[in-house]
Formats: sequence, structure tokens, C-alpha cells
Amino acid sequence: MQLIRWDPFQEMEEVTDRLNRLFSRPTVGTRTANAMLTPPDWSPSVDIIESSKEYMLMVELPNVNEADVTVWVDRGILRIQGERKQEKEHNWKKYYRMERYCGFFSRSFTIFANVKEDRVFTEFREGVLNVRFPKGEKVKPKTV
Repeated sequence: MQLIRWDPFQEMEEVTDRLNRLFSRPTVGTRTANAMLTPPDWSPSVDIIESSKEYMLMVELPNVNEADVTVWVDRGILRIQGERKQEKEHNWKKYYRMERYCGFFSRSFTIFANVKEDRVFTEFREGVLNVRFPKGEKVKPKTV
């Protein structure tokens, strides 16, 4: 058996990350009233990238089926919801450590003002969801 050095600061960082995910999750969406009171089980990592023509979000969703993910834009907010289902059949007798999260997830993002909301493009490939927003005209400030 291999010895692993215990790092208490690593465990404190993991607890802090879990608490941050717990308190930063949105609870609005298309779920039922009872389900809305329950926070999401996990939160996928997201990269937001800007090019000269568009904005792109890259959402890591390993082991998630495309049919289990919903993406929509409503009043300037992009919402991504879905579920990673836990594997039912296990040939293993016991777990020593389980770090992969399963269950419901939800992320919400305020989109930029110069984005064309009606022309959102999504692509799901190799466990990564890409959401692309073409840039529109720059919003000019209004004089009141």
C-alpha cells in the first residue's frame, strides 16, 4: 500500500470550494417548487472567451448526455441546467474516495449588452458544451 502525505491545507481548500459552490448557486429555473428549494448538487467549470467576432463559453460536462442539458437565454441571462446521472452498476466492493459529483447542476451568466441574444449557437462535443454569442453593435450611451 502506498503512503500518501496528508495535507490539512488541501482539505481546508476543498471545504472552502464546496462552501463557495453551495452559496453561489442560483435556485431559479424551470424546476418544480419543491426542487427549487434544493440547491444543485454540483457546478461545472466554465471558461469565458472573447474574440473579435464573438463571445464563447466552454462548459466542462464530462459523462453528461447532451439530452440532459438545457441552455436558454432570457432577458439578458444565459442559463445552463442539466443532470449528471450516477452509474448504477458497480463491480467494486467499496469506494476509497469519490470526487466526481453527480446530480443536478445549474449555472447562470449575465450576457454582455452588445450580444445578439437571438443568434446563440451551441455545440456539445467530447464532454464540453460550447455556447457562442456573435457580437452586435456596440451599445451607445443614452443622454438623458
